[in-house]
Amino acid sequence: MPNVLVYAETRGGQPRKVTFEALTAARQLADQVGGEVHAVVAGPGVDALAASFGEHGADVVIACAHDTLAHYQPDVATALMAARARAGDYRAILFSASAQGKDLAPRVAARLRTTLASDVTSLSLQGEAMVVTHPGYTGKVIQTLKLVASPALVSLRPGAVAAAKQPKAGRLESAGVPELPAARVTTTETVLGDTKKLDLGEAPVIISGGRGLKAAEHFKLVEDLAAAFGNAAVGATRAVTDEGWRPHADQIGQTGRLVSPDLYVAVGISGAIQHLAGMRTSRCIVAINKDKEAPIFKVADYGIVGDVFEVVPALTAAITAAKQGG
Repeated sequence: MPNVLVYAETRGGQPRKVTFEALTAARQLADQVGGEVHAVVAGPGVDALAASFGEHGADVVIACAHDTLAHYQPDVATALMAARARAGDYRAILFSASAQGKDLAPRVAARLRTTLASDVTSLSLQGEAMVVTHPGYTGKVIQTLKLVASPALVSLRPGAVAAAKQPKAGRLESAGVPELPAARVTTTETVLGDTKKLDLGEAPVIISGGRGLKAAEHFKLVEDLAAAFGNAAVGATRAVTDEGWRPHADQIGQTGRLVSPDLYVAVGISGAIQHLAGMRTSRCIVAINKDKEAPIFKVADYGIVGDVFEVVPALTAAITAAKQGG
C-alpha cells in the first residue's frame, strides 16, 4: 500500500501550524491511492502529540521521544527519516519549506538518493508520477514539475495548503534514537525572538509596509491595522529593512520570508519582482498605493488607489467598528 510520510515539526514541545498543513496535504495524497499517512516527530514527550496529529489526518505517529532531542539535531533527524523511509512503503515524503524543513529535506533526499522538489505550492499524484507546482524565476512563472522517482520528496511552502481537521486514529509507535557517529553539528540552545509577535509563517493575515510610508515612525499605521484584525502579523519590503525601519526578520520577498497567508495587505509597496516572489501565492492580495501604475496592482485581487495616510486609518477604523458590531 503506497503511504505518505510527513516530518512533523514542533516548537517548544508543541506542533507548528506548518505541520498541520503538511499533514493535510499528505492526507489528500494518501486518499487518492488508498494509503496511510505516517508522521515522524522527535523530542521529549512528543508521544503526547499523537492525538493532535491524528486530528489532522495521521494514521500512524512515529515518536522518537528522547530528552537529547529537545532541539533540532540535523544528523539525528536525517537518520531517523531515512531509516523510516527505507522501512516503509512510501510513495511520497513531505516536509515544510520552513527553515528547519529546508535544512532537513535535502539531507534526507541525498541519503535516499531520490528526487526533491522544494517550496511547492500544490501537489497531486497522477498515475505513477507526483506532479507539483513551484514558483520560478523570482515568481515570474509557475513551473509544473513531474517527479517519477519513488519516494518523491517535497517541501511545501508554508500557507500553500490550508490546515484542515480530518480525524484519524493516530496510532502511536515508538522509535529509538538512531545510532550515529560523533555528530558534526549539535544544537545546544534555541533562542526565540519576540514571542509576543505572531510569526509571519503562521499568520492568516499579513499587513506589509513599503517605502510609501516614507519614515519608520509611520509604520504605526501598519501596526494599528494589524492590531485591528487581531490575527495579523506585520511584514516589510527589503528596501524598508535595509533602511533600518523594521528588523530583517520582517522582510518578505525573494531574500526574505516566503508567505502564503489568507489575506495579504500591501501598504505603500510598489511591487518589485523580488517582493512579489515572496507573497504572490497569498490567497487574497489587497494593494494600497497612490500610483495607479504600480506593479503591485497586477497581482492584487483588490486595489485601492489613494494616499496610504488617509486610506489605512479609515480601513483600521472600519475594521475596528465591524468587530465591535458597529
